[in-house]
Amino acid sequence: MAWDWEKLNRQHQQQGGAPPQMEDLINQLKRLKPPGGSLLILLFIVILLIGYSVFFTIESGSVGVVQRFGKFVRIAEPGPNFKWPFGIEKVTKVSQERVYKEEFGFQSNRNDYGGRYTAASDTESVALMLTGDLNVAVVPWIVQYRIKDPYSYLFKVKDPNGLLRDLSESSMRLVVGDRSINEVITKRDEIAVEAQQVLQQELDKAETGITIVTVEMKKTNVPEPVQPSFNEVNQATQEKEKLIYQANEDYNKAIPAAKGEAERTIKAAEGYALDRINRAKGDAARFRDLYAEYAKAKDVTKRRLYLESLQELLPKINRKYIVDANQKNLLPLLNLGKNGGELK
Repeated sequence: MAWDWEKLNRQHQQQGGAPPQMEDLINQLKRLKPPGGSLLILLFIVILLIGYSVFFTIESGSVGVVQRFGKFVRIAEPGPNFKWPFGIEKVTKVSQERVYKEEFGFQSNRNDYGGRYTAASDTESVALMLTGDLNVAVVPWIVQYRIKDPYSYLFKVKDPNGLLRDLSESSMRLVVGDRSINEVITKRDEIAVEAQQVLQQELDKAETGITIVTVEMKKTNVPEPVQPSFNEVNQATQEKEKLIYQANEDYNKAIPAAKGEAERTIKAAEGYALDRINRAKGDAARFRDLYAEYAKAKDVTKRRLYLESLQELLPKINRKYIVDANQKNLLPLLNLGKNGGELK
């Protein structure tokens, strides 16, 4: 019996305009009885199933981990591939370019990178950490990673995501425990880099096949109940630093000025001492020269010294009285009361 699809379609249109349904197609197949028809149909279905189970495609950026009866046998590269059918070989596709994300201490609205989140009841406990100066800080962070080695990721570790979370929390607590509360709040980038290095080392030791892309620190703070006290401490610390800065500023102004004044006084004293020494040396040299000349001609030198002394002294005397050496009585010559003069 030939397959008349157009006739079947016209019949259904006459019955109500609805297209033929699956039951109609099955009934039509039952009416087909070609020689060996059932065997051909069964063979065709088997071929389709075999082709479907043998061929598979791996997308770009991913690989396929092939297992034969549960045992790893090979890695399938991107593109068309084939495997043994009927469950003999199983393929697990693993994306190596996709970036997965794990969040710690908080929950975002959407998971854009895959991964999983901490339960809401555990969020606060994960973020609470003890710092090196025995303070408690709230430290939320994000770990982004890729799957570098699919074989290790699937077979070396039972729960790689759980291990990643445990190691991430352990690494972050280790790094934060070596810092003060102020460093945890202000130096988040340094902490994130150090925590990434520690975490990657631990993941490599555990052979998880995971490589860390980045560790991102969110805003860190102290627990909400102690925030007012912490703010007061910060204000007091800032005030202390301000006073210290002002004192250092005054110190830097006063000390250099005092040092400069002291240096100036020392230089002036040294200059005065050098001047007095030079003058004394000059006077001594002049006296030696004068004495040498005096020794050669005592009378002439004595008279010259006398005249030089008078030459220096007479211009300083206002009134001068020249008295004869033979004069016996000087008083009659002076009218002291009238002139109000003074004998010099």
